[in-house]
Amino acid sequence: MPLPPAPTKPADRLPPKAFVATARSVNRASPQPEADHAKKTAKVEPVTTKRTTKEVQRKVPVALLSPAPIAPEVVAAVTASPVVDRASTRARRTARSGPSKLFVLDTNVLLHDPMSLFRFEEHDIYLPMIVLEELDGHKKGMTEVARNARQTSRTLDALAGAPGADITAGFQLASTGHRDARGKLLFQTQPLNYALPTSLPQGKADNQILGVVEALRQSMAPREVVLVSKDINMRVKARALGLATDDYQNDKTLEDGDLLYAGSLALPSDFWATHGQSVESWQQGQHTFYKIDGPVVPSLLINQFVYFESPGEPSLYARVTEIRGSTAVIKTLRDFTHLKNAVWGVTSRNREQNFALNLLMDPDVDFVTLTGTAGTGKTLMALASGLTQVLDDRRYTEIIVTRATVSVGEDIGFLPGTEEEKMGPWMGALDDNLEALGKTDTSAGEWGRAATNELIRSRIKIKSMNFMRGRTFMNKYVIIDEAQNLTPKQMKTLITRAGPGTKIICMGNLAQIDTPYLTEGSSGLTFAVDRFKGWPHGGHITLARGERSRLADFASEVL
Repeated sequence: MPLPPAPTKPADRLPPKAFVATARSVNRASPQPEADHAKKTAKVEPVTTKRTTKEVQRKVPVALLSPAPIAPEVVAAVTASPVVDRASTRARRTARSGPSKLFVLDTNVLLHDPMSLFRFEEHDIYLPMIVLEELDGHKKGMTEVARNARQTSRTLDALAGAPGADITAGFQLASTGHRDARGKLLFQTQPLNYALPTSLPQGKADNQILGVVEALRQSMAPREVVLVSKDINMRVKARALGLATDDYQNDKTLEDGDLLYAGSLALPSDFWATHGQSVESWQQGQHTFYKIDGPVVPSLLINQFVYFESPGEPSLYARVTEIRGSTAVIKTLRDFTHLKNAVWGVTSRNREQNFALNLLMDPDVDFVTLTGTAGTGKTLMALASGLTQVLDDRRYTEIIVTRATVSVGEDIGFLPGTEEEKMGPWMGALDDNLEALGKTDTSAGEWGRAATNELIRSRIKIKSMNFMRGRTFMNKYVIIDEAQNLTPKQMKTLITRAGPGTKIICMGNLAQIDTPYLTEGSSGLTFAVDRFKGWPHGGHITLARGERSRLADFASEVL
């Protein structure tokens, strides 16, 4: 059988006729039943439903991949293209999701995430007229809500200005380049008839949106109409009226905070029995490397810590440095529990603190996240590591400390002074840890400790997050404290300030979020931990045991 001609264009740019022609030309030499089946498949596919040209292009390769008796040359040529694999996956996902829904968005969803219009895949979106009115009312000001309102208005204007846009038929959400959004954006272009209970005031915006959802549910049956809102009370009212409703989930990195990546993994008790036969080991400096191959490898990530503790057997504490296929290389750690490896007089008191100090002192790790309850030593270890690498190793030029200025109680008003003086009351934790670190050197005497404290203060700069936009930190050791109070957008702004030779440490306790509307699943710290896991130059560890005092440990457990 002759081979098919070599392709001269990328598969995603070929018109549908090219695929049909190739199938027919190859199948002409094959038996008659196969040619008939290929012709039927090629003819039926473009005219089943009315689709755009791009959708037909995606659909045809999937038809060629179906288990029909097509010539092997065609199958081999099609499966060799990665574009076809993505198209088949997308087609299977669409077929599995069932009929498309109509989502009615509340105003707070657009104010929360201006890109929420493009997060609903193949489903359609409906905006009531009152939502546009509320967007217009929130567009003035310099707050985050006002910026999101203006961004949403610009997005709607771009959709309306796309070629061939028709507001009565709906705007194609993919017309502005967002290919994942395959649905339409519909507007309320005419009055809708609906009846709400008399106990709900007709003039309130939330009730008008509920009325629109009720009218759409009746007029578009059996199609499912779902109200999407961040307002809990509005969702409760919608359920009381028998309307389908849901929260906007796209901003949540994790549904459950317990699923957050911990950064460490306990090896099974039979690890050496199942992996010991194929383990290779070698020595390099102070570290021992092990090359393992077995069932535990698929669950490992780069820079993840592994440990083996079993009574009567030697313990193993190591970090994953390389993963290739079914094999992984782990490297033993530096023991910071010993006094000879103390960092600015600080030694680790438990396993997780030892893991954290290995990340903090590694020059190849540029981004470190530390989570844990109160009193686990996050700030102390980060500060001690920074002082050692700035003053002793001269690896960085100075330490920059910042944090989210979110108060626990009522706001105390404006603070006087310069930027550093205004940040002073928020940096009580820094002062406490500096005081503790200053007492570690007992042989220096009072004058020596005073001189050391002055030197330390000269190398630590306190900066406000409000003035971080546009800055670049080069050869700096940046500590972001209380990072659980940051949004994902603020976290991105801070991390992207890093220049050459800069190390960033994010610390926080996800159980102590003070920012309104932030949860464990939507916090910027959770966002950073989840996105950076497995990156060769980033690491994370969750500190489990508190070391502050027995009172603080007991309070963290029972309160």
